[in-house]
Parts: sequence; C-alpha cells; structure tokens
Amino acid sequence: MRSGLRSLDLILNKRLGLIVLAVIWTAFPSGLAGEAAAQSRKTQVAAPKVELSELREEFIKATNDYKAILEKLLLSYEASLTRSQERFQQSKDLYDAGLISRSKLAENEAEVAAAQEKIDDARKQMTGADAQIANILLEANAEAQLAKTRIPRGSLVRTTSYIRYQGGSGWGLSEAWKVQRFFQETFKMPLPVTVFGQGAIHDRWRLDHRNAMDISLHPDSVEGQSLMNFLRANGVPFLAFRGPIPGTATGPHIHIGQPSHRY
Repeated sequence: MRSGLRSLDLILNKRLGLIVLAVIWTAFPSGLAGEAAAQSRKTQVAAPKVELSELREEFIKATNDYKAILEKLLLSYEASLTRSQERFQQSKDLYDAGLISRSKLAENEAEVAAAQEKIDDARKQMTGADAQIANILLEANAEAQLAKTRIPRGSLVRTTSYIRYQGGSGWGLSEAWKVQRFFQETFKMPLPVTVFGQGAIHDRWRLDHRNAMDISLHPDSVEGQSLMNFLRANGVPFLAFRGPIPGTATGPHIHIGQPSHRY
C-alpha cells in the first residue's frame, strides 16, 4: 500500500546522500599522504569549497522535488478513491437488492478505506516536506542572527531544531568523567557517547570538535532532558539537536562543549 511512498523516500534519501557525498568530497584536502600529498603540492589543485548555504539550497531543492512527485501521486490517489467510492455505492445498491453477499460489500468498503489511507499518507508526507523546508530556512535565519549577537554566559537559546546553552564556566574533555558519572548513577547505564573529540564526520565538514563530545540522546527524551538539566546546573555549554541540519548535525544528539567552529 505504501510502496509508492517508500520509493519516494528512497529517491529523497538518494538525493540527500549525494549532498553528503559532495561535502565529503570537498572537505578533504586535495592530497592525502606520502606521494599523493607531494603530488598535490606540485599541481596546486584545490577542491572547490561547498558552502553551508549551498547545502541548504540543495536540500530544499531535493525536498521540493520530492513534494512535486507526491503532488502527482496525490492526484492519482484521489482519482482511485473516486472510482472505489463509485464501486462501493454500486455494491451497496446491489447488496440492498439482495444480489450480492455482505462479504463482497465489505471488500469494496475496504478498497475505499485503502484508497483514503494512501491519500492521507501522501498528504502527511507533503506536510512533513513543508516542515523540513521551513525548519531549514528558520535555522538559517537564526544562525544569521546569532552570528551578529554575542550570547552572554549562562543564556539559553531555543529554535525549532536545536537548543543552545552558552554555559557559565569553562569546559574541557578532561571533565567528561563528571557527566559520565552522573548519567551512570542516574540511569544505571553508561553515557551513550558516539564521538569523543574530533571525529571523521567533523573532519569532512571542517568542524573543530576537538574539545567536545556527542551524546546519542534526543533532547526531548527523559534522559536527554535530565542530562541537559545537569549540564545547565553545572554551567557546562551544550548544543542539543532535534534532527539533522545539513553540514551541521547528522541527526538528534546532544553536543557537549562549545559550538564547533568551521575552519
């Protein structure tokens, strides 16, 4: 029933995958090591720089393309619903006349419900696509405003996609044990650290993540809320992402430390 929408999801994921590959390709230096690095210095060939604004534009374009396909599918689904409703009405008349069984009427009624479900799914996907675009534009505007404004220590900034706490004290990875101990004692399990210090994805995106760590927790979860409350109570700076942001976050997580600056 949802095979058409799943196929569209694959199309969008493929497009977004190409965006990520573009980031990876351009984020690495043109030379690697040894002879490759030496050859790079000789030729002086530099990879083109992919700006975050370009990534956002490509993301919006891919999402709009996905939405356009959904709109075409929706027209087809609505036509199918009309046909199903006509067949059901005919079956109802035949059933009232005693010419068909109750099971046949129920079968046609199920066809109407299935056709309506496809329409509802398509509309839900379209609403989600609009929300993704709105969030990207909102984050771009929020980042532009934050770049112009100095955030005081101890202040908290909330947007639809992330929460930023500036922190009232210094922070270093040498203090990570305090956070790990709190989480272990509170939830009786290890802190789900996904990246400690600089990671491969940060190298690719040219982000300085050497003095930060990423925690695989959704900020709206019970564990995420508890962790953020602990960090704020101890003046530890953090960024909590509710979802992916092209060139900034791959998905929901809590970044402990100052924001990673692009180099």
